[in-house]
Amino acid sequence: MKKRGEKRKKKKNSKKQYKNPLKNKNKFLHPRNLTFGQRATDTLTKFAGSWMFIIGLLCLVVIWMGINVLMIINRWDPYPFILLNFVLSCLAAIQAPIILMSQNRTVERDRNRTERDYYVNRKAEKEINQIQKQLRTIRKLVSKNPKKLPKKR
Repeated sequence: MKKRGEKRKKKKNSKKQYKNPLKNKNKFLHPRNLTFGQRATDTLTKFAGSWMFIIGLLCLVVIWMGINVLMIINRWDPYPFILLNFVLSCLAAIQAPIILMSQNRTVERDRNRTERDYYVNRKAEKEINQIQKQLRTIRKLVSKNPKKLPKKR
């Protein structure tokens, strides 16, 4: 508590300093700081969204259907291919949230990059304004004393 006769101390720097609000958010941009789940999600998304996966899955489905249609005895999945439908549904149910998690991370990285670009642009704008102010000052000084300028060769 404040005692009688004491004065409040004023802060020396009352101006706000430029603070980077993204200081702690840059961790999302570096792959080294990702958790195991985030790395696994990104890897699976890269593979599941590739042509190799699509062509491989198409070949597996065609082989599955061909074997079950051509086999006369021991068909494990007859014509309506209910088991194949179940397997593909389970694959889609597992892949969808994983792909969404990866997309959310991508959106977050993009948002962080956009914010960082915004703050860099603001800082550049401030520096440009300072340079323009200095140029105006130099022009005023030159216009007042044109005789002191060095001669052109």
